[in-house]
Amino acid sequence: MDERASPAKNRRAMPDATRPLFERATHGDRRAFDELLALHLPGLRAWIRLRAGPVVRARESASDLAQSVCREVLDHLDRFAYGDEQGFRAWLYTTALRKIANRHEYWAAEKRDHRRESPLDGLGESAAMAALGGVYRSFSSPSRHAMKREEIEHVERAFDRLEEEQREVITLAHVAGLSRAEIAERLGKSEGAVRTMLSRALADLADEVKRPGP
Repeated sequence: MDERASPAKNRRAMPDATRPLFERATHGDRRAFDELLALHLPGLRAWIRLRAGPVVRARESASDLAQSVCREVLDHLDRFAYGDEQGFRAWLYTTALRKIANRHEYWAAEKRDHRRESPLDGLGESAAMAALGGVYRSFSSPSRHAMKREEIEHVERAFDRLEEEQREVITLAHVAGLSRAEIAERLGKSEGAVRTMLSRALADLADEVKRPGP
């Protein structure tokens, strides 16, 4: 599996499309806010699905969690000092990580049986699944065709078997769209070390994906 540029990273090279939307949203333009979130929703859903892990993913809807993140961001939009699109995306993903951690604590404390809960999958919509598969293809498959639901779930199970640091570096690079230098600063490592770590993580993920069965 080669280290390929992610859709999120490709967007970084484009003009900052979110600034005018953000400025309109901060002045109460709800349509602008909805458009702003729509730009980031596929990546946010992928981030939540991958970082949630099997426990939360088996019990919570990624779409519901994403909507919860969006509501919180909307409620606190006035607190965000706009820097650039990457900063806004980081705000979304940090909020998502906090919600995921809260749900982990909830399920661990209650020791609930997810079979008694309502169905969790909020990604049944074909458009949402297609968008999710589009993000996953950037690091898990050379296929140009839409990933099927079972393929998406197979990738997620393979991803869960990686070490935590490997999961983090893949999502930072291929979902959050951070540069190797930005990841290095965040993880306290050299840029060369990050490149090596990411390459090995992608190779290990490729091996895990090849494993048959659930």
